[in-house]
Amino acid sequence: MPKKLSSLAYRLVGALLPFALAAVGGTLMLASFLFLYLSPKLPAVDQLNQIELQIPLRIYSQDLQLMAEFGEKKRNPVDFEEIPTPLINAFLAAEDDGFFSHSGVDFTGLARAAFELATSGSIQSGGSTITMQVARNFFLDARQEFARKFNEILLALTIERKLDKQAILSLYVNKIYLGNRAYGVGAAAQIYYGATLDELSIAQMAMIAGLPKAPSRYNPIANPERATQRRDWILGRMQRLGWLSTEQYQAAINEPDDARYHGSLADLEAAYGAEMARREMIERYGLRAYEEGLQVITTIDSNLQRAATRAVQTGILEYDWRHGYRDLEQRELAAEQWPSALADSPDYGDLQPAIITALQPRQLSLLLRDGSRATLGWQQGLEGLRRYQSVNSRSAPIASTDELFRVGDLIRVRRVDGDWQLSQLPAVQAALIALNPDDAAVRAIVGGFDYRLSNFNRASQAVRQPGSNFKPFLYATALANGYSPASIINDAPVVFADANLEEAWRPENDGGKFYGPTRLRQALYRSRNLVSIRLLRELGIETALDGIGKFGFDTAAMPRDLSLALGTFAVTPLQVAAGYAALANQGFKVAPHLIDKVIDRDGRVIFAANPATACSDCERQQPAAAPQLAQREAQLAALLGRLGEKSANADDRLGVAALQQALLATAPADRPRAERALSTQDAFLIDSMLRDVISLGTGRRARQLERSDLAGKTGTTNGPRDAWFSGYSPSMVATAWVGFDDNSQLGRNEYGGSAALPIWINYMRDALAGVADQPRQQPAGIVRATIDPTSGLRVAPGNEGIDEFFKAGQLPPQQSQQPRANSLPDDLF
Repeated sequence: MPKKLSSLAYRLVGALLPFALAAVGGTLMLASFLFLYLSPKLPAVDQLNQIELQIPLRIYSQDLQLMAEFGEKKRNPVDFEEIPTPLINAFLAAEDDGFFSHSGVDFTGLARAAFELATSGSIQSGGSTITMQVARNFFLDARQEFARKFNEILLALTIERKLDKQAILSLYVNKIYLGNRAYGVGAAAQIYYGATLDELSIAQMAMIAGLPKAPSRYNPIANPERATQRRDWILGRMQRLGWLSTEQYQAAINEPDDARYHGSLADLEAAYGAEMARREMIERYGLRAYEEGLQVITTIDSNLQRAATRAVQTGILEYDWRHGYRDLEQRELAAEQWPSALADSPDYGDLQPAIITALQPRQLSLLLRDGSRATLGWQQGLEGLRRYQSVNSRSAPIASTDELFRVGDLIRVRRVDGDWQLSQLPAVQAALIALNPDDAAVRAIVGGFDYRLSNFNRASQAVRQPGSNFKPFLYATALANGYSPASIINDAPVVFADANLEEAWRPENDGGKFYGPTRLRQALYRSRNLVSIRLLRELGIETALDGIGKFGFDTAAMPRDLSLALGTFAVTPLQVAAGYAALANQGFKVAPHLIDKVIDRDGRVIFAANPATACSDCERQQPAAAPQLAQREAQLAALLGRLGEKSANADDRLGVAALQQALLATAPADRPRAERALSTQDAFLIDSMLRDVISLGTGRRARQLERSDLAGKTGTTNGPRDAWFSGYSPSMVATAWVGFDDNSQLGRNEYGGSAALPIWINYMRDALAGVADQPRQQPAGIVRATIDPTSGLRVAPGNEGIDEFFKAGQLPPQQSQQPRANSLPDDLF
């Protein structure tokens, strides 16, 4: 029997052998044919040595605090040395445990994939090694077709000949898509866990390693249960392969996953400024700016930006609270809705959502988003709480919490001195823009209460009437045309008839009073409307517009009538601040700019701002470097030091060494000199008048800063609908604005001095902390004289009066002499 079987076996082998040889030969012939046919069409693998990954656009402050990143693909490329060993092992366990031993192709896996294709018509397991995935990700599409698979094999074999294993693995971990717009492990670590690679736990590394197979199906945010199963399977493979001890495996398996969407890991809350920079970059470089790894260094100072954000949010909340408590965001939610309602209600500023779980007459019990409990006592915003009725009225204070609140209400609370305080989402908005007076570099910008609540940038996009905030430019133009701070204009009623108006225009001062003959200095710091109108009529509208245009304003859209004196046209806070910069820098017109440098992925500076810069010293000494150069060189040195610190962070991809060299290569040189808007003498005079706004006039509240080098002007429009304060020191200029987006009224007791000025004060307190008082020196060509405060004329020797500044050659006559021609009689109008 055995002999018969043996004989049968030999005959069977003999019969099948030709077929087997033919099959092998056919396979070899087919392979050879495919190689000869497809090989010439394959892309050059050498391209991998010059590959440029798509890296998002990143926006930084002047001191290299990350403000934002923009781009469809979030990517933080990492070198092989920066990849933790457990993360490498997790990917190998999940995708290709034989990576370091094969030649680029796993033929066993391919045979399995071929069998699946033959039996089911589709490939289920893939059989691709990491090298084959690199070939597909960089050169091919993801279709599971035979020709594509064969191309993948050929490319993988070629890649293995051209690159070492570390280079291949680095390409893989930086290219793969890992869900939530994260490309590469560096971005995934930040997106899911808000961490750098070296901060991840083994369990988190295994979670990330499970994503390439199906980024949506195994997404730990969208599908936490499936993702955890995938993670645990990878951890089990790592243990079986000897890459984890039993203790490490058990600890990782038992670790709860805390993945959530972190977005960009910004160091600085400056979304309004970041969006401005993004728009400018797209204008300069087009959509490729999102992909080429450009680094934008703005002129924003992180400390000043934080101060501006605090000042705006505090000012908005103070205004809002003065006008009463409005409707709640959500009322009487069922208990089962509480967790989802809290999860769906983001924080805005420092305002957090909370659900009322129980009421007592003078106390609220709260549930917070993190599941913790809190209590609001009577002194934590409830005592004296009044309902909002209108912009001008509130209810009587509530006597008990049940007059306003119910269980299930969603309210807002914030931390004040460690305790929770009742608050609410504000309806009013505000903006603040701060500039360096010398070159109008944007130092801080806040366009609203919170960018997430509204991304409309009121600092740069809102066009609003400036009201009296614009008067300094009219008065400065008058000084440049022969007027002095002591020139007399009559503050008296005036009526203008216009065929285009339904009725005559009867402008008034605030309060409706008139004060008779008034010196220009006094008229400005007391914001007298009638004096401004009469001054404009004397000066002439075209002369006024010509002078105003020298400050950088577009006068084409301004009215050609006397309402110009009252700021009835529309401008942005940024434009106003730029105009005030000329008042602060001794008379030079400067243009705002936000982007200081643009640096490419290789650390080369491809753009460096070179703005026209104020330089009074340059006019006195020839030649002379601008005085700002020493300051900018000091800033550069500090920036280089900051970069040196960042080099210790393995996940920071600025390219520190190359960037340092690039910045050194663009050290400050002589900048172009700004054109003058005012002479040195006229700039000194208007500055001294604006200082009186703070010491004597509508800006008196700013005296609390206890500085002598501050100047500025309030502004309030009809309604009032807009509240402004613009002011400066020699080293900082800032404009604050408050109003409603729908242009509704602020309330009859709200003015520039009550709504906008507190924001300016809070910002300047922080901005000027540690900065010495810098009183402006009297320039050549300015003289001081004693005048009569009523007539504006010089007093005779020995008589009492007040001191006033004048340009040399323009002293007024003494009282016994004939008055000046521009001291006009009351009946002129």
